[in-house]
Amino acid sequence: MYTVMNRIPVPAAGAAAFEERFAGSMRGTLPGVPGLVGARLLRPRQEGGVYVAVMDFTDEEAFTAWMRSDAFRAAHAQGPSAGGAPTDGPGGGVEVFETVVSVGA
Repeated sequence: MYTVMNRIPVPAAGAAAFEERFAGSMRGTLPGVPGLVGARLLRPRQEGGVYVAVMDFTDEEAFTAWMRSDAFRAAHAQGPSAGGAPTDGPGGGVEVFETVVSVGA
């Protein structure tokens, strides 16, 4: 499995609006993406913390294909983080991982 994590700093005052926009974008653009195993948006437990969007793909090729797809363009059409929330700042950025071991669902 190929996992991509996008760390997204969001000011506490904009958290609710960010969640609504980001969730809507995920629900509207991700269903049916070939090779996508699952996607999650993780809310920080600490107010004003960094959100993490996690996407699991079957392999790197599926991720690369998604990045070239209409679904990717649609998800990012409104600017950074599908709704204008800043992604550059302390704690922001994209990280890529390959699964070493997985237990359970």
